[in-house]
Amino acid sequence: MTTLQDRPNTALLVIDMQKGVVGDAYDVDRVVANIGSLVEKARAEDVPVIWVQHSDGDMPIGSDGWQYIAALQRADDEPLVQKTYGDSFEDTDLESILSANKVGRLVVTGAQTDACIRSTLHGALVRGYDATLVADAHTTEDMRQWGSPIGPEEAIAYTNLYWGFSAAPGRSGSTTPTAEIAFTAPA
Repeated sequence: MTTLQDRPNTALLVIDMQKGVVGDAYDVDRVVANIGSLVEKARAEDVPVIWVQHSDGDMPIGSDGWQYIAALQRADDEPLVQKTYGDSFEDTDLESILSANKVGRLVVTGAQTDACIRSTLHGALVRGYDATLVADAHTTEDMRQWGSPIGPEEAIAYTNLYWGFSAAPGRSGSTTPTAEIAFTAPA
């Protein structure tokens, strides 16, 4: 269980599913469908859905690439966290949103696996959260042109593997497929 006091709730994070991030992403249609089903499930169970949106010099606020993809629609009452770093906690209001909702466990989806997903997972764990990576609801593009020794399929598989073994005192990481996600914390 989380090391955060009085934080029994879970939230779904949808990270950077933006046109400029997932335009060339691996298996994106399947990932979008899985995220969409999790968003519907979370809403039906009154679980907070928190959307994260990245901006930088290559993807400035308001640009076409900065926009969320049309297949995933945020409800007006769902928080939107604006970020400029890989870790969704860094220099954002994510922690205050989670605190207000008494969230101690995160279910993480989105893009990119080998950048913002990994950064946010690690950021969550060191801040005291339990963090579940949805094994089939995150994606990345082929990063080999920038020096990655592996392609997107391998990057996703490797992240799924190691995150399932991640832990720190009193909190844990886990990797679970969409079909097995439960928004109630495991016992």
